[in-house]
Amino acid sequence: MQIFSNLFSKKKDIPKKIISFDGGGVRVIAGIVFLKKLEVESGKKITDIFDMFVGTSAGAFNASCLAFDDMSMMDLKNYWSKEYLDRIMETSFFWDQASLIQARPRYETKGRLKFLNEIFGEKTLGESKKPLVTLCYDIEKRKHVIHSSNLTPDISFVDAVCASSAAPMYFPTYQMSNGAWMIDGGVVTNNPTLIGFNHAKKFFDTDNIKVLSIGAGLNKKKISGEASSKWGGVGWLRNDIMGMMLDSEIHNDIAKDIFNDKYLRINSPIGKINKMLDDDSEENIEKIHLMGLDWWSEFGERALNFIED
Repeated sequence: MQIFSNLFSKKKDIPKKIISFDGGGVRVIAGIVFLKKLEVESGKKITDIFDMFVGTSAGAFNASCLAFDDMSMMDLKNYWSKEYLDRIMETSFFWDQASLIQARPRYETKGRLKFLNEIFGEKTLGESKKPLVTLCYDIEKRKHVIHSSNLTPDISFVDAVCASSAAPMYFPTYQMSNGAWMIDGGVVTNNPTLIGFNHAKKFFDTDNIKVLSIGAGLNKKKISGEASSKWGGVGWLRNDIMGMMLDSEIHNDIAKDIFNDKYLRINSPIGKINKMLDDDSEENIEKIHLMGLDWWSEFGERALNFIED
């Protein structure tokens, strides 16, 4: 009788839930629109549903905001308004819009730093309300660097986000408070799901983990193989070589094989959305917003079932 009593009294092994955010510039707004719908339909805040937040590049900002504070998706969406984007994307004096060969990054760092300091102040990752993982790349040591609330608790939120989102050609290489020079984590992987899973497995001491992976759209415009055979550096830049690397779905394919039904990927082709990651025109932002609503139509029911224990 004692055996049966133990069986019935044993607690259900509830999976730990991770949410992973791709990088993708302003296109990450689509994921915020999708998650805002998830909050409304589930009646639960994203910060209450998930146990760990993971992000790369612009996705590191989203993950950091949610792990840092008990904010709603509406609060987060407000940070992606035109007013804030204009402050973040402060064009460099040296930028020549007419030229493909640029001597300097397109944007300055100071506007982004001021914006992030207003949100996070001097808070460090160790003061995060939920476990957080972000990714960047040490340009001098030529290796990836993971910042997290438990392994690097003394790193500031501002440093972690600036390092992870210092996209080459868009923003300058970022020097952290500890002297390290970092660039965008997207050069390592734009989908940080596997990094988040590996970290969560050790942090929570369990393999029972579910991952909701939020993409930022895929550029599926056909490229002529014959034409590309004649391109030099300028030709590849003109035809979005950076986008090709960011859109790589290899980590998504591996994650699907590993996790099976414990992994849900939210993503789709960008269609008529501008491939450039910094187009914050009213027309382009509206298209991104509509992509997020399309994602809800396609993935919403699955997402609601997915977040159930």
